[in-house]
Amino acid sequence: MAIDNAVAAPPRPPADTGTGHRSSGPLSDRLTSLLRHDLPASIVVFLVALPLSLGIAVASGAPVAAGLIAAVIGGILAGSLGGSPLQVSGPAAGLTVVVAESINQFGWRTTTFIVVAAGVLQILFGLSRIARAALAVAPVVVHAMLAGIGITIALQQIHVLLGGASHSSAWNNITQLPSQLMSLHGDDAIIGAVVIAIMLGWRRVPEKLRAIPGPLVAVLTGTVLSLVLPFEAERIVLNGSLFDAIGLPQLPSGNWSAVAIMVLTIALIASVESLLSAVAVDKMHTGARTNFDRELIGQGTANVVSGLLGGLPITGVIVRSATNVQAGARSRASAILHGGWILVFAVVLAGLVQQIPKSALAGLLIVIGIQLVKLAHIKLARRTGDLLIYAVTVLGVVFLNLLEGVIIGLALAFGLLLWRVVRVAVAANRIPGSDRWLLTIDGSCTFLALPKLSAEFAKVPAGVGVTVEMTVDFLDHAAFEAIEDWVRQQESTGGTVDFVEVGSARMAHATAGPPTRGFGRVVAEEILGSWRRTDHPDPVASGIAAYHRRHAQVVRPHLDDLRDRQDPDTFFLACADSRIVPNIITNSGPGDMFTVRNVGNLVPVIGDASVEAALVFALNELNVRSVVVCGHSSCGAMKALYSGTDNGPGIGPWLAHAHPSLERFRLGHPVALAARDAGFGEVDQLSMVNVAVQLETLQRHPEVRAAIAERGVTVSGLFFDIGSARVIEITVDGLAHIDDTGQRTAPELV
Repeated sequence: MAIDNAVAAPPRPPADTGTGHRSSGPLSDRLTSLLRHDLPASIVVFLVALPLSLGIAVASGAPVAAGLIAAVIGGILAGSLGGSPLQVSGPAAGLTVVVAESINQFGWRTTTFIVVAAGVLQILFGLSRIARAALAVAPVVVHAMLAGIGITIALQQIHVLLGGASHSSAWNNITQLPSQLMSLHGDDAIIGAVVIAIMLGWRRVPEKLRAIPGPLVAVLTGTVLSLVLPFEAERIVLNGSLFDAIGLPQLPSGNWSAVAIMVLTIALIASVESLLSAVAVDKMHTGARTNFDRELIGQGTANVVSGLLGGLPITGVIVRSATNVQAGARSRASAILHGGWILVFAVVLAGLVQQIPKSALAGLLIVIGIQLVKLAHIKLARRTGDLLIYAVTVLGVVFLNLLEGVIIGLALAFGLLLWRVVRVAVAANRIPGSDRWLLTIDGSCTFLALPKLSAEFAKVPAGVGVTVEMTVDFLDHAAFEAIEDWVRQQESTGGTVDFVEVGSARMAHATAGPPTRGFGRVVAEEILGSWRRTDHPDPVASGIAAYHRRHAQVVRPHLDDLRDRQDPDTFFLACADSRIVPNIITNSGPGDMFTVRNVGNLVPVIGDASVEAALVFALNELNVRSVVVCGHSSCGAMKALYSGTDNGPGIGPWLAHAHPSLERFRLGHPVALAARDAGFGEVDQLSMVNVAVQLETLQRHPEVRAAIAERGVTVSGLFFDIGSARVIEITVDGLAHIDDTGQRTAPELV
């Protein structure tokens, strides 16, 4: 539809609030949205984040205040600068094991320096615009990494819950568990068990109660029990206020290579976890998508500040982010406010933190750790053949360390990917009923395939004729030479070798330059493309040669059963237009359709016997099960009929068979009205009416009527819209689209 340039400019779109939700009014409306949606959501997220931040600090062996500092900075700074509007950042369980190892190896103050350096590295990642590359990590490795971290946390905290202290390695935590059980501290065990029971059972309480975060209820209940009952539970120690805990980092005293590895480890894990969390959050809402580079810059900046102030490393946290979305947050204001609430609590109510028993946080962390091992991820890994990668990565993270476990998992994933991608199937078999042999090569043919090629070459007797069918998408020089050497050997003994190259990689191109992978679209375009792409003086001969070279061998097996008989399913009447290829638009092959074509896809009642003969033969001799008439857009016959143009002798008398279609169109046929409503022009409307009229003619035909009554033969119409390359069904009184599942739906406007 044309638009007049003089039309007044459209009104300015309303402001974006950061999630794609447009404000419908002035600042007061945005303030109302903040008070109605973001403020309540921020309180819910605060109540979830508070106990988690404390528990992660305790599990890491860091000062308790470090978890609060990271939560404040993550909420306010990462929330303000990050690229994911609804993501909530803070200390994460995924880095607990790494931070604990760093503290054990370098001390707390040097660990804060490592956090600063990791933040700088994250900023560089964001500025260099490689954020999306972090998403190239195999999801199964990430899932296994989180599961390994969860198992490690649970193994550590079970000792704390039983009244003891965690050990330096997972193996020690396992081997020392029996002795810990023999000397358990009953008070701590009871508190921890109550917390675990509440966490696991909270999903079953009434929905109104579930509005209160389960972790908060569990920790509060455990704390109240420890105060009311005569328990001697070990409690959290908070040395001074939050501001007293602020301290500058300390430079490493040496071993800079180990420091660099730790910096890289924290930067990579924090980046990947934040980006994957952002992807998950994007799936939970319909607002603006994440800017991944900006997200890394925001996360890096928050880590720099957190490290400088003595806080834990920060990542985007899926638990808090999901809570934020589910609580109704509309903008980044919710994440920022939640950081403010944590700051207020840490300054004003810090004394309450010291009443929390360590066993209560241990119970909380055990549940969080167990929840990182997701049964759905294990089932997915089993379904996709990646269970070995998952298991090896988990074991590596638990019993070695996180970095080594992830590296082993990635290496195994890459090896499995390489094995799957470069696999090639080679088979040599004698063609039944012939002295000739068929050698098929399917896949990526590289030097890795040489043993298979050699073994199959050896099966072919010397001096026989061989057809080599290559469906290859990659052919390197080593494989090419092996095939060439074998061909020369076979021909030297009197044999012949013919090549049928179906894939995109060709023998003739193998030595022209470095090997490159061909793509499936290349093969499809070779099959579907027109002669216009070639400059051969005889395109028919050139096309036949290409068919013999690439496709005859593939088609031949389909024709074996049809050599002496045909059994088509459909009688297909189509226009003679060169742009309509019935077998392509119906995805059919040899023997599927008995096709008749004429100008305008007409069924003459009298005066032409060709369509009549073909129709009767198809119904009575071939027993087709359906009859189809197919028209198309921009039909030259319908244009001539519509305009009344004289197109020369022979055309006018033939188009006289379509005059009933023109009359029905002018009288307002229902199909014409439906086509007009769908946005089609008048000539295309006439083409559709013509299909409907031919259907009516066929349904009156005595042979067709008998076939419908006796065998249930169906009669249907199609219209091929050349511009959209889509096929529409035409009935005697309307239109219907056929969707990708074969279901019929009302047509959309075009």
